Amino acid sequence: MSFEVSSSFGYLESAISARTIRQDLIASNIANADTPYYKPKDIDFETALINKANQEFGNHQPKLELAKTTSNMMDGVEDDPMKPTIFFRDGHLARNDGNSVDLDVETTELSKNNLMYNASIEALKKEAAIFKAVISSSKNI
Repeated sequence: MSFEVSSSFGYLESAISARTIRQDLIASNIANADTPYYKPKDIDFETALINKANQEFGNHQPKLELAKTTSNMMDGVEDDPMKPTIFFRDGHLARNDGNSVDLDVETTELSKNNLMYNASIEALKKEAAIFKAVISSSKNI
């Protein structure tokens, strides 16, 4: 069960969750740097975070309803806006063994992801501190 202090709390919670998944994928890529025919994986969570931000902060796009020709047709399936898409990272030359993991790219992405994860944690701490200050000040009333 998730307790949301504000709309940005849910957004930060989703960002931290996605960053954790990405950290695991990048670590797996590094661990498989010598595995023949291994292709590095990554997630496209920026799109998921944009969708979550639009959901949380009210930038809703008009929804296109599925047309039905008869009443027996099933309703369309809703996509989870926060489900990140895992994809194989392309564009790197494969070695002779078919492995296309580039350790320079992976370590750079790992550092960038770690920095963004820590920034999200700090933002969440600030959000909690604001909430705590409101609770503390309301006790004095």
